[in-house]
Amino acid sequence: MKSKSLLLAVTLVSIAAVLSIVSRELMPLPPRLLFSMRWIAIGALFLQGFYRRTLTNWILIAMFTGAAIGHDWPGIAINLRVISLVFLRLIKTIIAPLLFATLVSGIAAHADLKKVGRMGVKAIIYFEVVTTLALGIGLAAINISKAGVGAPIPAAAAETLPAQKLTFSETILHIFPENIARSVAEGQVLQVVVFSLLFGIALALVREERRRPLLQLTESLAETMFKFTNIVMYFAPLGVGAAIAYTVGSTGAGILLNLAKLLLTLYAALLVFVFGVLLPIAVLTGVPLRKFIAAVIEPVSIAFGTSSSEAALPRAMEAMERIGVPRPVVAFVMPTGYSFNLDGSTLYLSLASIFVAQAAGVHLSFGRQLLLVVTLMLTSKGVAGVSRAAIVILLGTVGSFGLPTEPVFILLGIDQLMDMARTSVNVLGNCLATVVISRWEHDFQTGSEVPNS
Repeated sequence: MKSKSLLLAVTLVSIAAVLSIVSRELMPLPPRLLFSMRWIAIGALFLQGFYRRTLTNWILIAMFTGAAIGHDWPGIAINLRVISLVFLRLIKTIIAPLLFATLVSGIAAHADLKKVGRMGVKAIIYFEVVTTLALGIGLAAINISKAGVGAPIPAAAAETLPAQKLTFSETILHIFPENIARSVAEGQVLQVVVFSLLFGIALALVREERRRPLLQLTESLAETMFKFTNIVMYFAPLGVGAAIAYTVGSTGAGILLNLAKLLLTLYAALLVFVFGVLLPIAVLTGVPLRKFIAAVIEPVSIAFGTSSSEAALPRAMEAMERIGVPRPVVAFVMPTGYSFNLDGSTLYLSLASIFVAQAAGVHLSFGRQLLLVVTLMLTSKGVAGVSRAAIVILLGTVGSFGLPTEPVFILLGIDQLMDMARTSVNVLGNCLATVVISRWEHDFQTGSEVPNS
């Protein structure tokens, strides 16, 4: 019954879409016919939604429903904005504690990096160089495609957070917190990040017996905030549907074309990154490509299907051991990479943040874009384990740069399709990093497959 309801829904949605295109481009059709087909198709979507009760499915249903409400009853749709604003407030409560907990626990938990020595230094340098290249490709892709330019967003949304004009010295000063409570209250993400980094380093320098209780507290806080995120995301269909309804009711359905362009831009940028950065690294470092590709197919597929890097971690570690990476290298590089080497997520964040600026008609200078890149590179650490955590990071970052936050809700409508791709690249990048570090350490066993130990 699931497959039949899905087939029925896809068929009716396709018919409704074709009739709308024909009516707009070729010959006008009776409005009542178009109205009836739209809502029959949405009814079919709700029917299959009851058989396939996943968050992603209901977000997509809410997106279509919101667009239809905005098109057919714009007066009602505009009043639905309060629902999206409630969702926005819930998301904002997550940002500061999530960043603090993930960064502090990520740094302090690796206090033994000095014991690891040369491998730790090489790994961190490799992670930062590769993620910086990913951010650069994302910035270049969105500046070339200009997917957000001309995107119709409501004027009220664009005025939510007016852009600030800061001098160079003020920009540098603005990075450092004066009062951490004030930084949290004002949503100053970069200041929270700087405080968290310094706090994590300080905690790493504390003796083990005194460090352990606070480290356990931050790890528990991080786990709690991830669960909190999951709870809030149950309200995502309402928030997304209301945001889409408000946007379409205020400006029309043109935003959907911009979303399609953004999705194509992301997939193209990720392909450029994989073949233009990861593949040359693999070739230059002598990674056995056939063995590597055969080994990563399964964990990458798991990541693509679940949109969670953490779900693929056990199989990825096992696969890297099987092709010849020693267990100590796998045990160090892979978990560390999950905090510091999120290639797909960082590329997406740079691309999506500029999309928001383009949609809002806000011009960011090259210097501001560089500062944005640094902020994203820092704030993206530690979010690989939870599906859609990147949305929380994006929301906080665009807000701290004086950009409107409502376009971020619009991105939720296609976030699953984007999350699948960026998470797959996260896993692929970490698997490659494990092999590369192993070869640099001259530990990689190049013979036949190594049996599981």
